[in-house]
Amino acid sequence: MANASSGFFTPPSVSSSKRGRTTHLPVRLSGSAFCVSKRILCCSSLHNHPSPSPPSQYRPPRIVPSGCKLIGSGSAVPSLLISNDDLAKIVDTNDEWIASRTSIRNRRVVSGKDSLVGLAVEAATKALEMAEVLPQDVDLVLMCTSTPDDLFGAAPQIQKALGCTKNPLAYDITAACSGFVLGLVSAACHIRGGGFKNVLVIGADSLSRFVDWTDRGSCILFGDAAAAVVVQACDIEDDGLFSFDVHSDGDGRRHLNASIKDSQTNGALSSDGSVLADFPPKQASYSCIQMNGKEVFRFAVKSVPQSIESALQKAGLPASSIDWLLLHQANQRIIDSVATRLQFPPERVISNLANYGNTSAASIPLALDEAVRSGKVKPGHTIAASGFGAGLTWGSAIIRWR
Repeated sequence: MANASSGFFTPPSVSSSKRGRTTHLPVRLSGSAFCVSKRILCCSSLHNHPSPSPPSQYRPPRIVPSGCKLIGSGSAVPSLLISNDDLAKIVDTNDEWIASRTSIRNRRVVSGKDSLVGLAVEAATKALEMAEVLPQDVDLVLMCTSTPDDLFGAAPQIQKALGCTKNPLAYDITAACSGFVLGLVSAACHIRGGGFKNVLVIGADSLSRFVDWTDRGSCILFGDAAAAVVVQACDIEDDGLFSFDVHSDGDGRRHLNASIKDSQTNGALSSDGSVLADFPPKQASYSCIQMNGKEVFRFAVKSVPQSIESALQKAGLPASSIDWLLLHQANQRIIDSVATRLQFPPERVISNLANYGNTSAASIPLALDEAVRSGKVKPGHTIAASGFGAGLTWGSAIIRWR
């Protein structure tokens, strides 16, 4: 059996019955979901139908192929803008040094009355308005973030703030800069395997709260933002999420992490008078982001092109059919290197890194939303998107806008 993240598993045909006729649908496993046909990634929605059979007799649900597509986007950024010149006042750097190495000029930082939940709600509202979907028609809210306002997650707060009156499921996905791509994978699985219709996928992070602002090697890179898309169920012929390719490698954690700080405890006396050296524990806190930039660069320029090529192969599409390359906005040198290896011309690469820096899970949907609203990305355009970062995790998706 081939590895699901890099190859295909072909189980027996799936039969579906309609008015006495039986058809067989070829099914294969691609990345994290099933594929129907040579090109279109899909799974199956489950629908339970009333049965005249006695309750004691079980009748399995009928499997109906379903597609899904992106139909709306939105974004929001904090009001506080921090330029390279502003950073030069607090750390030994300057605009030329930062821009020449990263292409970043500005970034937005959460401050004052800003909150990550507030930004996520604003972005989600704009996405729903573009999609012409009412909050009460949302079936699922996926909040892709590694920096929630609440340790127990932010998604339910967003669901409440949006006014989703049917209390749809809402939960967080923690995968840092790969989070949004994994959110798309999860949305597709819920739609194709669970019968969900409208899924709100939000990428939002506030990494500024975990940056060492005295470290010029890392503080220059990060900014805060939120962005969202609406993924909606559709007929299989209109499917717009063609394929995924997703991976992780825990060995890479040493190159990029923000771990819980080690702390010493004073110990406490047990009932028999002995000392419990490690109890009670002190309140946990996280260290600032620790990153080996050179190793992260090597990882990205090697793994991302391979992942995109694998996703294209699973979709049955040549690279020439892709209208836009949309990568996680980490560093312009990484974006340029990946585009060169894939032979994508610069004019077909989406980048807004200069204005926002690395916004982690928000970077891909933020750049997508700007490209859509500016008219660059049009309905019917096909996009190769790829996220990569802490974990280490990385993944790619071949999608069509609307």
